[in-house]
Amino acid sequence: MGKRRTLEEDSVILQKKFTERRSQSDNAEGDPAIRSLRKRLKRAQRKLRNVEAKKCSMESKKTKAS
Repeated sequence: MGKRRTLEEDSVILQKKFTERRSQSDNAEGDPAIRSLRKRLKRAQRKLRNVEAKKCSMESKKTKAS
């Protein structure tokens, strides 16, 4: 098994792939490969936002408990 990428690395790589493919394609709206890349990118960004929100929430709970 290979080394897993972090969410930040994954979203950066997906963003780079998405912009490259979108600029190369003449019909970016109808291309299913670009659409699936965009879905993966949005999913990774959503996971990253959720993780950051959880960290922020845990920190605020720790300060309240102290």
